[in-house]
Amino acid sequence: MLKSLGLDSLDELVDQTVPESIRMNKPLKLGQPRGEFEMLAELKTLASKNKVVRSCIGMGYSDTITPPVIQRNILENPGWYTQYTPYQPEISQGRLEALLNFQTMVSDLTGLALANASMLDESTAAGEAMSMARAIASPDGAKKSFFVADDCHPQTIAIVQARAEPLGISVHVGSPSKMDLSSNDFFGILLQYPTTDGRVVDYTDVIYKAHAAGAIAIVAADILALTLIKPPGESGADIAVGSTQRFGVPLGFGGPHAGYLATKTDYARKMPGRIIGVSKDAAGKPAFRLTLQTREQHIRREKATSNVCTAQVLLAIMAGMYATYHGPSGLKRIAQRVRALTVLLADALAQLGHDAGQGVFFDTLKIRLSKLSAADAIARALKANFNLRRYDDHTIGIALDETTSHADVLGLVSALTPDGASAAYTNDDEDRLTRLPENFARTSPYLTHPVFNRYHSETELLRYIFKLMSRDLSLAQSMIPLGSCTMKLNATSEMLPVTWPEFGRMHPFAPAEQSKGYQAMFKQLEKWLAEITGFAAISLQPNAGSAGEYAGLLVIRAYHASRGEGHRDVCLIPDSAHGTNPASAVIAGFKVVAVGCDEAGNIDVADLKAKAEAHRDDLAALMITYPSTRGVFEETVTEICKIIHKNGGQVYMDGANMNAQVGLCRPGDMGADVCHLNLHKTFCIPHGGGGPGMGPIGVAKQLKKFLPGHPATKLAVGGEEAIGPVAESPFGSASILTISYVYIALMGAAGLKRATEVAILSANYMAKRLEPHYPILFKGKSGRVAHEFVMDVRQFEQSSGIKVDDIAKRLMDYGFHAPTMSWPVPGTLMIEPTESESKAELDRFCDAMIAIREEIRAIEDGRSDRSDNVLKGAPHTAAAVISDGWSHKYPREQAAYPAAWLHDFKFWPAVGRVDNPYGDRNLVCTCPPMDAE
Repeated sequence: MLKSLGLDSLDELVDQTVPESIRMNKPLKLGQPRGEFEMLAELKTLASKNKVVRSCIGMGYSDTITPPVIQRNILENPGWYTQYTPYQPEISQGRLEALLNFQTMVSDLTGLALANASMLDESTAAGEAMSMARAIASPDGAKKSFFVADDCHPQTIAIVQARAEPLGISVHVGSPSKMDLSSNDFFGILLQYPTTDGRVVDYTDVIYKAHAAGAIAIVAADILALTLIKPPGESGADIAVGSTQRFGVPLGFGGPHAGYLATKTDYARKMPGRIIGVSKDAAGKPAFRLTLQTREQHIRREKATSNVCTAQVLLAIMAGMYATYHGPSGLKRIAQRVRALTVLLADALAQLGHDAGQGVFFDTLKIRLSKLSAADAIARALKANFNLRRYDDHTIGIALDETTSHADVLGLVSALTPDGASAAYTNDDEDRLTRLPENFARTSPYLTHPVFNRYHSETELLRYIFKLMSRDLSLAQSMIPLGSCTMKLNATSEMLPVTWPEFGRMHPFAPAEQSKGYQAMFKQLEKWLAEITGFAAISLQPNAGSAGEYAGLLVIRAYHASRGEGHRDVCLIPDSAHGTNPASAVIAGFKVVAVGCDEAGNIDVADLKAKAEAHRDDLAALMITYPSTRGVFEETVTEICKIIHKNGGQVYMDGANMNAQVGLCRPGDMGADVCHLNLHKTFCIPHGGGGPGMGPIGVAKQLKKFLPGHPATKLAVGGEEAIGPVAESPFGSASILTISYVYIALMGAAGLKRATEVAILSANYMAKRLEPHYPILFKGKSGRVAHEFVMDVRQFEQSSGIKVDDIAKRLMDYGFHAPTMSWPVPGTLMIEPTESESKAELDRFCDAMIAIREEIRAIEDGRSDRSDNVLKGAPHTAAAVISDGWSHKYPREQAAYPAAWLHDFKFWPAVGRVDNPYGDRNLVCTCPPMDAE
């Protein structure tokens, strides 16, 4: 590969690619690389410092049983966890169907017609719902007040308050029964159902009152409880949010879990997140796709109402499969069993003289103790291996779950029995234990679609899982060369610890002494990431890249406010920036001012300087991506940072392209003040088909004290003047941080540097091979690209009628996922090979692209028809190729087997080209009837 570039060494390539002014002159202090066996043994020792205690804390987190068929064949299966976001629907049909099942499950259980494909977590979903409510009820922003019930989960209240402040929203926390909306300034209300202390409340009148005041009603609802209690939609709720964690997704010390958001169909275009819809393919066959994409933030940019560009796809699929496996009657049995055990516990505690309340409950009790102090009760329960929740000096909480046994209930009763007291624990009749009062009980059906009533044996579910997996292209089949997305190897050894119980069964609000292994891992990972980035401190809390952008900007905002410069609210963003950057800036309370780029794709320094000086009195920040989104190391990066600092601003660096920096240069050394890191890119956490992700931020010393805190934990989180939380749990999706920890430990300083060098080499090698066939748009001053490059295909529309979409679909016939399409330049392809791919795989992709160029040339020369050719007909399904009705002017062999390697292994697209406009015109976002197939 070096020889093809006329080079003798990787050092020579780096010299030509990375500006000397920013290159590191000493190795990273990360220690020596470890072997896989050695590393796993070391991590096992670390894991053993975590103490797994039966969690009865609740607060939106429940222990759960992950069916082994789901754990092994989805959570631990690279055929499910290595895909990219399903922007290419023809090769994502399995995942899209699984997500449609999830949406149907959420819609059915909440009683609302439309659900999205998941959210980051329950609390941030509530925050997003608040913004959505304002966009619906007060599109001009005139209404500025939002009511939050004081019996919501404390972390949700904190998240909502933190999100409201930069948007100028006033949050009023109080009792729903005393809610006063008479000021006519309220655009929405948020209620918890059941409440954080376990009460099931009929909110019909409260919601009616909200509607009368012109406010949107949001209900945060427990997904399992909704199998027994009246769904929010039937009480008049406009939006429902919550978590599906208890549907088979491990606690994981707080994540990753799939949040949900459901609403009325009327509000579809105001809804954050991604929505799966049903359309049809070229043959008229039903096909799934992402629908209503014009409402997504990366398209709407600063006009977006949300910066959420991700979901928790892998976890949503697990939750949906859990519902598929158990079915409606199975879920109801689980809920009834939890309810029955809670009733038995309440009865026994009442006999002991404790007050467990008189209202309706599902799985959680708030207990006023008799003859025991709260501290004593919690200590006695812990001795019996139970964690309880402490509300105040004389009140405790107990939440039961799917894993609770009769023996556990007896153990809890025993632990809470005062000296000399006794209670009779009787297994009463089932009806009394599970029955709810009529006005609270659910009577409407749910999960009636055949998909939830068919796969109830492991054999059937296993086959269904593998049928869907066979319809999805993942890294298990071929490279996924997406520019800016870094689809690299997720080594098996990195993945193994995620499902160890010492990491998986930890409650995020467990006592600090039980999570010492996690704490040690966090401390070491923060130290490593600080060294890699050159920053003073790291926050591991943001649980997505978008959340990292948001957190970083809030930290900058807090910094300015602390200096008496809270008026600084202008954020400069180059035209080439990631689409979420403008959206993040707006929801963080900034005004966006665009900065131009020159013909070479670099930031126009003169324009930047002029705008920085014009806004010197109110300049807050610059958002920059490095290397640039054009795939080039801009020579002026340090000058750019100095211009911003000179004019009173801070520099935010988007870390999407860190795979070109690690070991060679550091954001902190260049002058950046904050940078988010996509651990699901550079640091090997899998994309999971569109989530989970992690987006921790690194900050310079002046910003350290503002790092996000968290009110629901006693662990050391955030700085002395911490901003509010940006994720529901203190350390975001904590369990998957083990992946990046193992990756860095395995690689060491030398390995990480070499990975970066090889990533740059791979991109330059491919650019060199493809340049005789396709123009390469942007290069550095030595003619080199960074770790990715932009390839121009715009000229083919005039010469042959071929568009970028046609090339993307034709690549599927060769067994490849398309590179990033039409970004950062419309009508182009951006290719990022990463360091994980062998030369043989890089050559295979290049051979496919060169062959496609010849297919285009055949159209240009008149040898192929301009409208009926292999590119316009792509992708070709097996059904289409073997059909008796083949009518194309090109042969079947050329359609299906355009390259020799395909005779050895062929990945067939599940459907033909999907009709996107049809799906938007005919909005169907729940499971279609079985006869539609």
